[in-house]
Amino acid sequence: MPTPLQSSDAVVAGPAATRKIRILVVDDSVVIRRFITRILEDDPAFEVVGFAANGAVALVQEARLQPELITMDIEMPEMDGLAAVRALRARGSKAAIIMCSTLTSRGASSAIEALMCGANDYVTKPSGSDSTDGMLDTLRLELIPKIKQFFLRPQSPIPPPVRPALVKPQPVLPVSSASFTPEQRSIVVIGVSTGGPTALLDLLPRLPKTFPLPIAIVQHMPPIFTQQLAERLSAKSAIEVLEGREGMPLLPGRAVLAPGDFHMRLKKTASAVIVTLDQGERENSCRPAVDTLFRSVQQIYGGRSVGVILTGMGQDGLRGVADLRKDGAYIIAQDRASSVVWGMPGAVVEAGLADAVLSLNEVAPAILRLVPKS
Repeated sequence: MPTPLQSSDAVVAGPAATRKIRILVVDDSVVIRRFITRILEDDPAFEVVGFAANGAVALVQEARLQPELITMDIEMPEMDGLAAVRALRARGSKAAIIMCSTLTSRGASSAIEALMCGANDYVTKPSGSDSTDGMLDTLRLELIPKIKQFFLRPQSPIPPPVRPALVKPQPVLPVSSASFTPEQRSIVVIGVSTGGPTALLDLLPRLPKTFPLPIAIVQHMPPIFTQQLAERLSAKSAIEVLEGREGMPLLPGRAVLAPGDFHMRLKKTASAVIVTLDQGERENSCRPAVDTLFRSVQQIYGGRSVGVILTGMGQDGLRGVADLRKDGAYIIAQDRASSVVWGMPGAVVEAGLADAVLSLNEVAPAILRLVPKS
């Protein structure tokens, strides 16, 4: 499992930084190593301290150079990226690891496996059909924010449009303090980003096959990756986990994961609540967006919902949580200590919108206390 990197414990990138973030670049392609190095050296917050052409060399370089972050290719000779991640975590390396994956089924599967083994995030490699400048721009736009999320202190959250008067978040509020009883709860909705695959792998297998409510999830991921993640989670869980499809009905004991590059909303029909998908404008720079799903949930279920915001960069979900919370929904936010990045849950907590701020291993038991007995 990844070692959480807390913003308050890390280097602050930017003009006020006292030192640069030390980065090790690992890739068997000389071209990709040059691309990544060029991108990083254009930013004054970073220092590339070394290179490795395979995982075996990366282990030696990591021990010698003590980088704070490693960009790690997956497919390499002698020792691939997956084996390197396992070895680094086994010996206690706390460096953040960002995997570099191709946007293919094989690449997505390997990237998700790496995340399960201890990598912190991933980027997709640009297409070889792009121009050099296009490849650099694509990689820069994806890689730089993903590095800085581990080292930048979080900014004050944007105030939600509706800010009801709320009590200060407590570790766990008794069920009787909620606006609705467990028997009245009708759905669980989850928003998650960086560190999400590992978080979901911890949470969903703790739920019984007889879980009485449907679950809808937005995990920020591109196409192909979400299908691979859903299959991996379903294989490890008693409940069914599926990538969302147009018209798919919500069912008790089924978790539906928003597909990459599609917003997922819920729609009530005469016979069921179903999934609808669209490729509307990005929200919070995301598609799928947590806010998009949560708004649709609020329109159908209102306060009969349980909302969960787990580890992730940014503030996606903040406005959707505000909408749910004013109707009486119960909101759980993952705590700082167990989050890989405390951006999304931190924004909810700082806005005073969380009923409970919990360690990851406490989230599933809390959900089970809030829903009807299975």
